[in-house]
Amino acid sequence: MSATEHELNVNKQGLKPDDFRQVGANRQDSEIIKRESLSAWRDAWERLQQNKVAMTSLVILALIVLTSIVGPWISPHDFYSNDLLNTNKPPSAEHWFGTDDLGRDVFVRTWMGARISLIIGAAAAMIDLLIGIIYGGIMGYFGGRVDEFMNKFSEIIYSIPYLLVTILLLVVMEPSVITIIVALCVTGWINMSWIVRGEMMQLKNREFVLASRSMGAGADRLIFRHLLPNAVGPIIVTLTLTVPQAIFAEAFLSFLGLGVQAPQASLGSMIESALTGWMYFPWRMLFPATLIALIMLCFNMFGDGLRDALDPKLKR
Repeated sequence: MSATEHELNVNKQGLKPDDFRQVGANRQDSEIIKRESLSAWRDAWERLQQNKVAMTSLVILALIVLTSIVGPWISPHDFYSNDLLNTNKPPSAEHWFGTDDLGRDVFVRTWMGARISLIIGAAAAMIDLLIGIIYGGIMGYFGGRVDEFMNKFSEIIYSIPYLLVTILLLVVMEPSVITIIVALCVTGWINMSWIVRGEMMQLKNREFVLASRSMGAGADRLIFRHLLPNAVGPIIVTLTLTVPQAIFAEAFLSFLGLGVQAPQASLGSMIESALTGWMYFPWRMLFPATLIALIMLCFNMFGDGLRDALDPKLKR
């Protein structure tokens, strides 16, 4: 049927061309980008903001870090001063968290201990990150015998009991914050190196890497300009989960008496000193134990939310 016959047939039935409308998607409308183009990091940040638990954990962590910095300056009491006339006093307007067995203010010591624990955890995690990226990057990129030898070496170190190595180092070396950080980093970098190795092995045969290699890019450029930036998501998530592990390890060593030595204090050493009289003076253990549990919980919840935000499978 021609177009003229179609129009005559439409006119006979009392229909007009305006009565007809297109059904389905319009080609012009379908080509319009209705959602703003977002970078990978901005999209991950927006999805992280939608995770209320992760954002709440991030805010709490920020408050803990801020209070550990300014908290000891808020209280009028000194960190080292002993007051034997005010030993084991319960929380009051004068001593907000009470006092310990030597009359020292628990509020000041709790936040000073949190500061030391956070410094040790963050420093150990950053050293693990640096060693893990270098070691795992070399393993994953070169492969072959290099990967086999280095991987076997890391497996041998990992097979040695972690606690045994740490205790031996702390016994041999003079106890200090630096000693604890070194002891925590002896085997702590292995998990990070394996994460980086796995990401490198997945990415090194991708098209953009082969294209860069064909254009003459060297190993250092391929690793630091192409491979590591594309593996930064799992690396960051592993880093956020390494910090609470280091904090807990430090607290455990301090609880055993191998960590920070008096008159300094960490959360673990405060819990150890409060253990003997916790039934009679529970506030001495309550505040440092609650704080370390809160730090570990927030780090883990934020790490889970960050992992979901950086997962490309969950993109909208």
